[in-house]
Amino acid sequence: MYTTSLRLTSVNLQIDGIGKVLIERIDKAKRLTISVRPLKGVRVAVPPHISFEKAEQLIYTKADWIKENQALMQQHEEKVTVYDHSTEFSTRHHTLRLLTHAQYTMRSVLQDGYINVFYPAHKNVRDVSIQKFIRKSIEEAYRHEAKEHLPQRVAYFAKKFGFTYNNVFIKNAKSRWGSCSETNNINLNLHLMRLPEALCDYVILHELAHTVEKNHGPGFWTLLDKISGNARDLDKKLKAFRISVY
Repeated sequence: MYTTSLRLTSVNLQIDGIGKVLIERIDKAKRLTISVRPLKGVRVAVPPHISFEKAEQLIYTKADWIKENQALMQQHEEKVTVYDHSTEFSTRHHTLRLLTHAQYTMRSVLQDGYINVFYPAHKNVRDVSIQKFIRKSIEEAYRHEAKEHLPQRVAYFAKKFGFTYNNVFIKNAKSRWGSCSETNNINLNLHLMRLPEALCDYVILHELAHTVEKNHGPGFWTLLDKISGNARDLDKKLKAFRISVY
């Protein structure tokens, strides 16, 4: 008798009282973890050595915790903007302007302080595809502004506090505001441009501190507190913002 088997890398379950849950095998995961995030739902990260059956058992064990966090997630999701012609939305340097045209395509133009988004006149502006394109256009505006602002800010703080780094990269990350590589490259999220200036600066200082302290041990927090003023308080305020919610 010959037996073959295929190990799944992910599976979607429908759990009574919870709804859809994604169970996903992550090679770098060291333990089972459950996350509940706005617009992404419930996800269980499973290390290579643990079965999906055990992951499913964890879901039932943590059902009350998941439901509590789903309620918080829904509150965040309700803050997601639906853009229409009555929406007043601006980045630091650009104002959103929605325009219809007689073509069957969508396009956006960053010009004279405006994010001009053109979409087909026969389409409803609340259509999912239109909303997705509007968000993409807004993110391009943030990227443009981030490239102008963030590298200069990094250079300013590096000089002020005596840090050394290599390059600054602007990214559209989904889960991190910033990161610092082993070679001291600073990666910053374009969505930092949405944050209050004090929190944007805090993220920059956080990553610069990692050029000296590579982990989040006591030495890191002592250094970050010294250069930011009140690191723990700023970190707590940062957690009130979600990268995917705006």
